[in-house]
Amino acid sequence: MKTIVITGSTRGLGRGLAEALLARGCNVVVGGRREADTARIAAELGAASDPARVLGVACDVTVPSQVQGLWDAAVARFGRVDVWINNAGIAAPRHPIWEQSGEEARAVIDINLIGTLNGAQTALRGMLAQGGGQIFNVEGYGSNGMMTTGMSAYGSSKSAVTYLTRSLAIETKGTPVQVRAISPGMLDTELLRRDYDGNPAAWNKAKRMLNILADKVETVAPWLADQILASNQNGGRIAWLTTPKIAWRFATSRIRPRRILD
Repeated sequence: MKTIVITGSTRGLGRGLAEALLARGCNVVVGGRREADTARIAAELGAASDPARVLGVACDVTVPSQVQGLWDAAVARFGRVDVWINNAGIAAPRHPIWEQSGEEARAVIDINLIGTLNGAQTALRGMLAQGGGQIFNVEGYGSNGMMTTGMSAYGSSKSAVTYLTRSLAIETKGTPVQVRAISPGMLDTELLRRDYDGNPAAWNKAKRMLNILADKVETVAPWLADQILASNQNGGRIAWLTTPKIAWRFATSRIRPRRILD
């Protein structure tokens, strides 16, 4: 039975992964910034599966001591951590960078990049000491170099996460620790919808494209969970929305229209 820590798992993809991994018999440690939310989600997940296999720990991933506390709590409860998933992330409203406040832009970089770095450092130290483990960093828009208006901070953070993941895979070569990326594609989450806060015209314009490319968390998370548990290599990525899949969706969009966001 594997023990899996997931940062940012009180909602969205993180919660979906927690549910899917619990359903596959794993121990799951739920991490979130707010103690009340973390405790509530852990209780809900435990009630739906097995309370003995769920632990909720409040953790601000931008604070190294709290990330270490998340690791320590997981080890104290379950003995070790087999898989650490750096999933915590936020997005600012989709506006040009000069219309975003400095606080908004810095928060995106701090949580998406610095939070992933803190998680990777903590998990690497712990896993090397315990004799092995796996780390997965969640990619996002910008990881493949794509750019669009309003995504400067978010895209920069995710591009850096991709570089970090590739670099860590090189650094861990020859060790018992594996580092890989997770590329979940576009998901209908609060994070995606928040991109368009205060800009209904842009949201309505984007919906046609998003209905072709986006998916529900409950569709993607179980598939990702299976791939995570089956993974046994260092480097590379687990990708849901592949180039052939994108091409097929566009080719069939008029014949079989998708209504993910409607």
